[in-house]
Amino acid sequence: MDTIITGNDQANDQWTLALNEEQRTLFMEVIEESLRLQNRAHLFNWLQRGFQYLLAHEVVIIAVRGMERASYDYEYLTSSRYFGDAQFDLVLHEQDGLVNQAFMQWGKLGTPLFYTTEHASQVHSHYAIEQIAAEPMLASELKRFVVHGFGNEHSRIATMVMFGRLSSPSNARTAHLLELLMPHLHCAIVKVTSNKCPSVLSTATKNGRVKPLSKREVEVLEWLLVGKTNWEIGNIMQVSPLTIKNHVQNILRKLDVENRSQAASKALKLGLIHRKQ
Repeated sequence: MDTIITGNDQANDQWTLALNEEQRTLFMEVIEESLRLQNRAHLFNWLQRGFQYLLAHEVVIIAVRGMERASYDYEYLTSSRYFGDAQFDLVLHEQDGLVNQAFMQWGKLGTPLFYTTEHASQVHSHYAIEQIAAEPMLASELKRFVVHGFGNEHSRIATMVMFGRLSSPSNARTAHLLELLMPHLHCAIVKVTSNKCPSVLSTATKNGRVKPLSKREVEVLEWLLVGKTNWEIGNIMQVSPLTIKNHVQNILRKLDVENRSQAASKALKLGLIHRKQ
């Protein structure tokens, strides 16, 4: 069982949160490496190297919101064969998704928030623990996770992250490490996201070029062109409506348009899709 530093212990033992020499060296290496990230693959590899020694995990869910949009856009990175599209859709379900609820709760607290079946719910000065039932945690395949973020509704870009299948303990030291890492993680996410989806930063595509669309995004666009709903496209492609919604949001940003109709029309004019016969 993890050791939890209580409120009184925290006040008396703040010095114990200081990084040791090995951690300081790793921390500086992680920051240096973050400056060289250019794309999603770089981000994934960065999280699998020195970052793992500081915050051991197997699943990451990333949420990004630009000022011009009220909602966050989500994607996940995983090294676990147990977490995939089905679990991603489940934990981000609008009504009862575990990670969706955690992100909303983080918005109220603003400090690292651990979700676990092992410990009673606690709120400390710079982190909190939320105890949940074993059944939803088991269904999520996240085992134990922590959420944190950077920015708020007034920020030009805000990010939130969830680290799941967490090996690092749910305690003050892990929370402190996450607080130290979060500004650099935020910058890395923004850099990778801006390279992929320029309109998140409210900028036009350079030289009129459109960022490359994935095979799935092209397929979604073809169905948008004939007026299919997210639910209908999900049935056709055998994925959930939430997955289609995320594809649509990515498409809107890549094409720098405001709605589904504009996206289909622009893609047709650019020759990215063709009318189905």
